[in-house]
Amino acid sequence: MSGSVVSFRTFQNSDPPRILQLWNDSGLGRGAVRCRSTEPFEISNYAQPYFDPAGLLLAFDGPRLAGFAHGGFGTRADRQGESRSIGVVCAVVVHPEFRRRGIGRELVRRTEQHLRDRGSRQIVAGPHRYNDPFYFGLYGGSRPSGFLTSDPVAQPFFQSLGYEELERHGVFERDMTTGRDPTNVRVINIRRSTYVEVSEKPQRPSWWWFTRFGRLDTLRFRLKFKKTHEQVAGITAIGLDQYIPVWNERTIGLVDLEVPEQYRGQGYGLTLLIEMLKQLRQELVTRAEIHCPEANDAAMRAITGAGFERTDTGIVYRLGSNESFETVREEAAPGYTDTALLPP
Repeated sequence: MSGSVVSFRTFQNSDPPRILQLWNDSGLGRGAVRCRSTEPFEISNYAQPYFDPAGLLLAFDGPRLAGFAHGGFGTRADRQGESRSIGVVCAVVVHPEFRRRGIGRELVRRTEQHLRDRGSRQIVAGPHRYNDPFYFGLYGGSRPSGFLTSDPVAQPFFQSLGYEELERHGVFERDMTTGRDPTNVRVINIRRSTYVEVSEKPQRPSWWWFTRFGRLDTLRFRLKFKKTHEQVAGITAIGLDQYIPVWNERTIGLVDLEVPEQYRGQGYGLTLLIEMLKQLRQELVTRAEIHCPEANDAAMRAITGAGFERTDTGIVYRLGSNESFETVREEAAPGYTDTALLPP
């Protein structure tokens, strides 16, 4: 095998079954689904309106698919389309039998070139908030948050290619089989003055929301004042039944925990989390998962206060550049530091 020649090409319509098989065989850790059909890949990747076959690169050793890498782009500031200023290496998968032969390195090099050729000024590895074009629902759990440390080969691989850590995201889980929910005087008082409203989507869904969540089962929970009906907190729940073969239980993913600035630090986010979990427990959900940037102290406190425990870490990497990543990111999505307690 070591003397064989590896060939590279871009995606073709006949490739999904072999990509699925490689994905399932590659030991990507707890954060990767194990699919029985190509349908989840169709929903999250191939059927996206911006999917470009040239961005999905495959490596073959003879007739066997040895690996693939997939690149895409971030989202515009208004959340209504694609922004190519930031290129994202969304996935790099090499079969264990073909590792340590430079295949992954060459796949990443070709992916980087593809992204630069289409205008990317900064390249990151690991899809994450707003820079998450592909693998939503396939890798990461609730949402893509970089490459997980439970995927044992990701960190040393990207570090060997000159990538450095950009940000870390905590992955938290809550066992919902117990009925004991945290509470305190503040939460009790908030319950008396608020109610929870449930809907299927945001009030003003964007292009970004439709392309990431539009094909998934979601519910939006809103905490509102009884007297004024003003919203003081909101969160979205996503069904993660595709992870049942991996986690052996029914899990719900939580994203978009938002609290307006004037109501932060007063217990509204914590109250909504607790009340929402009570409702979801009635749907026979046994576990809840949520992600949070490590830099967001307020969100971390609300999550741990609601009984969540940390189980994993997602790391986003950046490729060295003379241009500030924050400059490029704010140009592409200046709402990055918005009014959300957790990023939408």
